[in-house]
Amino acid sequence: MSELITKSASELADLLADGQIKSVELTRAHLEQIQAVNPKVNAFLHVDADGALAAAADSDARRARGEVGSALDGIPIAIKDNFCTTGMPTTCGSRMLEGWVPPYDATAVQRLKEAGLVILGKTNMDEFAMGSSTETSAFGPSRNPWDLERVPGGSGGGSSAAVAACLTPLALGSDTGGSIRQPGAVTGTVGVKPTYGGVSRYGVVAMASSLDQPGPVTRTVLDSALLHEIIGGHDPMDSTSIAQSLPALADAAQRCDVRGLKVGVVKEFGGEGYEPDVEARFAEAVQWLQDGGAEVVEVSCPHFEYALAAYYLIMPAELSSNLARFDAVRYGLRLGDDGRNGMEAVTAITRGQGFGKEAKRRLIIGTYALSSGYHDQFYGSAQKVRTLVAGDFDRAFAQCDVLVSPTTPTVAFKLGERTGDPMAMYKADLCTIPSNLAGNASASFPIGLSAAGLPVGLQVIAPPMADDRCYQVGGFIEAKVESDTGPLLAKAAPIVGSKAVW
Repeated sequence: MSELITKSASELADLLADGQIKSVELTRAHLEQIQAVNPKVNAFLHVDADGALAAAADSDARRARGEVGSALDGIPIAIKDNFCTTGMPTTCGSRMLEGWVPPYDATAVQRLKEAGLVILGKTNMDEFAMGSSTETSAFGPSRNPWDLERVPGGSGGGSSAAVAACLTPLALGSDTGGSIRQPGAVTGTVGVKPTYGGVSRYGVVAMASSLDQPGPVTRTVLDSALLHEIIGGHDPMDSTSIAQSLPALADAAQRCDVRGLKVGVVKEFGGEGYEPDVEARFAEAVQWLQDGGAEVVEVSCPHFEYALAAYYLIMPAELSSNLARFDAVRYGLRLGDDGRNGMEAVTAITRGQGFGKEAKRRLIIGTYALSSGYHDQFYGSAQKVRTLVAGDFDRAFAQCDVLVSPTTPTVAFKLGERTGDPMAMYKADLCTIPSNLAGNASASFPIGLSAAGLPVGLQVIAPPMADDRCYQVGGFIEAKVESDTGPLLAKAAPIVGSKAVW
């Protein structure tokens, strides 16, 4: 194993800038790690070794000419498999799109290429991002590098597992109800959901258009900030993109100072259903903030109680609309077209075999919620709750600068433990869903380990376009964790039992 794969992206960028390493050397080290470890964790669905090495060689040539594209030029990255990528399949973890190669790049992917990052491949995910464990992927579940019998979170468990297992220093994910933050919490990685509209959704296969938000997955706060600055900003190809400049995220990540910051502890995120170790680590993190000079107050957001129910009406309804295009005519798989079946039969056969159980469950719920006579009763009512949740945030942010909570009520659960209980699975996103409903910025940062040695995450929530506040708190927390426990959570690869995954 090369020592390079355990370093942060910012450290690797310094080594590249100083001429101590080459991008080709760095890329090859990560490809070797993928070859050795990916069969155990199933983080990657597709690896483009030739393309990655060619991009790395181009980066080295640019650097030799003094034409560096960005601070992260030459750094490897992995992409969640719902981002469109030319030359590589985009399957969304579904048989419906197996083998499909898009004719264009998502805006975020295009910006990565322009910045000179080296794309290693595509990571595993719950089918069309429907899940909280990456167990609904048609290509098998990903596994948590901290314990191979546990989930790495979802829907972006492939990206979080890849970063945690040192298969890549950086990854892209997408967050509809917690699919970046929740995997971050259970794998000890940093996961950021930017403000809705802060990073372009163009070219990201839609699950729920009013909730989806791409964002970074990394091992350090600074790495997330640097990656966020590259992929963020206005995009005319996305009608929901915010025409406003990003704040100075990398500067905020390096401030490591919370003096004068007013931090709100959300009263509703705790109690029954929250594991004692999660609450204990959260209480410690809140005390760190207070000891660091932040003013801590308790805030109440009473309508958060209804956020989960509202989300599971709004999301399936939008999903039902978005996935209607996969009908055996316009996109994806086509089965049953033997000359005897009519178009309705071909569509039914294709969708029956192309979608998995969870996708079908949510499609049925969403179609019903939008059906004649029920639209106002279900979808309309859920949107009213969404407005109430946003109002809770507005009132809370009138009292404080950021809100904090556990990222997840529990640590990583075992594979198969919740597959027969959809409600238990859905509750994994209990703390993360309100931010998607309101569209504000939020992030998860590692804050320690449970008694069983599993990571616990702190969620930090900020007002829209105040993403820098998340990074400011995250940088402080990361520095505190590193000073107390060493570099394990901040930089080094986790372990499985007493043996490193490699």
